[in-house]
Amino acid sequence: MTLADLPPLRESLEAHGLLAKKSLGQHFLLDLNITRKIARLSGVGAGDLVIEVGPGPGGLTRALLETGADVVAVEKDARFAPLLQELAGAADGRLRIELADALAVDEAALAGDRPAAVVSNLPYNVGTPLLVKWLTGPFTPTSLTLMFQKEVAQRIVAPPGASAYGRLAVLCQATARCEMVMDAPARAFTPPPKVDSAVVRLVPRGDRPRPALLDALQAVTQAAFGQRRKMLRSALKSLGGEALCAQAGIDPARRAETLGIEEFLRLAEARLAIR
Repeated sequence: MTLADLPPLRESLEAHGLLAKKSLGQHFLLDLNITRKIARLSGVGAGDLVIEVGPGPGGLTRALLETGADVVAVEKDARFAPLLQELAGAADGRLRIELADALAVDEAALAGDRPAAVVSNLPYNVGTPLLVKWLTGPFTPTSLTLMFQKEVAQRIVAPPGASAYGRLAVLCQATARCEMVMDAPARAFTPPPKVDSAVVRLVPRGDRPRPALLDALQAVTQAAFGQRRKMLRSALKSLGGEALCAQAGIDPARRAETLGIEEFLRLAEARLAIR
């Protein structure tokens, strides 16, 4: 059997009696036209290694395999193992299935010595924690092409001054080049979620901040956006307030949403300098 011989995903789900679990944030993407577009947008091809989290019934997995890429599929829900094994049997040894919790898995160990991209329709309830894990290391993917709730996608790419601009935007844009590349309406999923989704592509920066600076950046943004309507002198009081701003060369009367990524990195450097 080849990939072309596999039955439609909906038939496979019915044959195995599988339904999405709300508790795991599962919404299946069964339209191969959409999954193939995501695979194209990811830029992966023959000989590349892809780590996919939450493959479920394997819609996106099929599309990734069609590009010629090798895929490691990390799935927490063991109910999908038989269905994914059928897909592996049609993939000429290019699909490996890992039954594991993606929040705890060691991606570097999964990849071995090979560089790896991450391409996933992420479970809604763990999408942001997984993104933060991949952006802050120690595993650094070559790229990330990820489906999120549209609201989360907007928060990732938001520029300073936008209503969606906050901690997530600063962390993502400090560590990667971020672009929203595709919308996906709720009706594209089975069962349909209550909100629309979007695909974001992130390419980690070669000059990604060192771990200590990332930790300081997270502390600064947590304080700054935790009280985003306050001036920095007040919002950052627990971290040094006016002294911290002075060290970074930033007006303490400004508010968090007006600062650019480089300014937040200066505050993080100042945080390290005065601790």
